[in-house]
Amino acid sequence: MSWNNIIGQKQQVRVLQKALETGRLAHAYLFTGPDGSGKESVAFEIASLLNCRQAATGNQAGSCERCPDCVQIQSFMHPNVEYIFPVESALLDAGDSTKKENKRFTDAKERYDKLLEQKKQNPYLSPAMERSMGILTEQVISLQHKAMFMPDEGTKKIFIISQAERLHPSAANKLLKLLEEPPPHVLFILVSSRPEALLPTIRSRCQTVRFSRITHLELRLWLQENRPEIEEPALSFIVSFSRGNLRLAWELMNNRDSNTSETATIVLRNQALDYLRQILTPSRFHEAIISCEQNAKNLSRDDLTLFLAALLLFFQDANHRRIDPDFQELNNPDISDTINRFAKNFPNPDFFRISTITEEAIRGIERNASPLLVMASFTAEIRGLLQRS
Repeated sequence: MSWNNIIGQKQQVRVLQKALETGRLAHAYLFTGPDGSGKESVAFEIASLLNCRQAATGNQAGSCERCPDCVQIQSFMHPNVEYIFPVESALLDAGDSTKKENKRFTDAKERYDKLLEQKKQNPYLSPAMERSMGILTEQVISLQHKAMFMPDEGTKKIFIISQAERLHPSAANKLLKLLEEPPPHVLFILVSSRPEALLPTIRSRCQTVRFSRITHLELRLWLQENRPEIEEPALSFIVSFSRGNLRLAWELMNNRDSNTSETATIVLRNQALDYLRQILTPSRFHEAIISCEQNAKNLSRDDLTLFLAALLLFFQDANHRRIDPDFQELNNPDISDTINRFAKNFPNPDFFRISTITEEAIRGIERNASPLLVMASFTAEIRGLLQRS
């Protein structure tokens, strides 16, 4: 991914480009900002530029994306670039000559490889194995060993640590020792949406670059320039539904179906609206409780986030139509009749509080809270807020 493909973050990119051009990169960076803001994509672009064979000095376009080094980095196979994220301990058993025959290891390796494939398909995905206890001590010990050796080619080894806030305490302390006496040939890039969860001593040894949420306008302009085949109303739907999250926008733009009504995202939205109808119908509230449990059990965390985001966008539409019946810029223009009926039948809900608890539920799911507890709490609270007289 070259600089030209970075969405938004113009000031952040200029700062990093200047550091690269002048040879004044810090030894360690902490990239912070909302989930899906493109932090890791920028980290990998820096790694590519430091190893690209065809990137000209001062080239504002960035890496070539075609040379062997760039291709290896995109495949997570370059010897100078280490990418670590929360994995299962079964992958890290050292010295076991029979581990290839070990079913626990084999199953974990299969899940790990699947996550890397998903990352290759979606550069904005921050992978984490669901059974992981975080970034483990063994992973950082491996970095310590690799840091002892000079890069094979190029100028730097680059260690990219995704979701750095999930460092296990002992792993964080070992990383701190590396940052206190950093090898001159190693560049550390820690990526975190919750930097406050990192050790203050780690934060103090990194130069922080703060990324901002992608605006609707930035995403719309990028799509119009780079994906002109995506036309209205799909264009507006992707921009609105992703809510500044590039991981979600990438999934929506690359998983579109020729029949919009059959896309997985639309199916999930309609499922969310059915759940909302169950909550609001007194005789069906028990069905809502059952749906709540089934969704928490059967939907992935990403799908649950989409499920709740769909409700949030529907509530926004209903509020707009309640204030202005002629409002046209709906997030869900294909169900305007449903929106109008809701706005008419529920004229006085507490939309501010509704938006707040929906956002809190989304953040809870994204931060690995129990899906069942999050959805049960949301179900219990949302009913009273919607039916407020």
